[in-house]
Amino acid sequence: MRELTYVARRTVEWREAPDPELQGAGEAIVAPVAATPCDVDSAILAGHGFVEPPFALGHECVARVVETGDAVASVAPGDLVVVPWSINCGSCDRCRAGLTAHCEAVPHMAMYGAPIGGSWGGLFSELVRVPYADAMLVPLPTGLDPVAMASASDNWSLAWRLVAPHLKARPGARVLVVARGSIGLYVCDIARALGASDVLYVDPEPEHRELARVFGAATAETLEPLPQGFDIAVEATGRVAQLALAVKSLAPEGICESAGNHFRPGELPLLDMYLTGVTLRIARDNVRAHIPDALALAASGKVSPKAVVSHVIDWEDLPTALPEKHLKPVFVRADA
Repeated sequence: MRELTYVARRTVEWREAPDPELQGAGEAIVAPVAATPCDVDSAILAGHGFVEPPFALGHECVARVVETGDAVASVAPGDLVVVPWSINCGSCDRCRAGLTAHCEAVPHMAMYGAPIGGSWGGLFSELVRVPYADAMLVPLPTGLDPVAMASASDNWSLAWRLVAPHLKARPGARVLVVARGSIGLYVCDIARALGASDVLYVDPEPEHRELARVFGAATAETLEPLPQGFDIAVEATGRVAQLALAVKSLAPEGICESAGNHFRPGELPLLDMYLTGVTLRIARDNVRAHIPDALALAASGKVSPKAVVSHVIDWEDLPTALPEKHLKPVFVRADA
């Protein structure tokens, strides 16, 4: 089979690899049918990652089940499924607590799309082995478009987690989104659908701001801190200065969720945060626990995740099109 391999800054290529085989009765082999780059993939392609190439890239996709072991009960060949980005067993203490990104059964940070915690391959591959199929794979609800939900492996479900539980606890909260890409736009859509009283989206890209306005958000290219302005802030830029802006804009006891990958050090306004009583979470997402709820919201018709898909591109064009700067391209296979 072929797997898309990151080899250098802005450079990926197809490389041949052995077809994956079942290594246990609880495993599955899947074939991605719609795959998309995560915001962190864009950072890797720009040369900002912390793992040296080459390695197989990709950790967001909807796939079709090709083969299952005898013990797999939740999916069958032919099913469309969401493949979560992190490898997790579903049965250890951490997995049962919802901490699926910290599974005790696999090496720390085991994941698709980077050789961290082992070599699990990438989801821009023709075939992928899923080691704990019943725990990991989530059937795609009938009627949901694989292209629209290609990001449910990570960014869409992460966006749900960043804002939905907080809006349930704080109905009608004011939400600030400081972003550069798809995660922040998904948050705008979800926040509006779940009853946020106001959403402000801050992003220098005019095309992104235009889409945020479609989702009912007010927008700004830049923003000075608005003390006591927002109940919930989401930072998805990977820039510490923008994270500082977000936390300085919170109301007393406000909550800030940071979804940016902070590859560079920086300083936060700790005294301001102390005086305001800020809760800040910078977290590697335990996405598997959130995928069913995120899919249910998508299936409700209250949100429009496909609106964030900027391009639908043929799978064969991955080596040339992936390094280009697109908001949220989805690569589709006709043969899977």
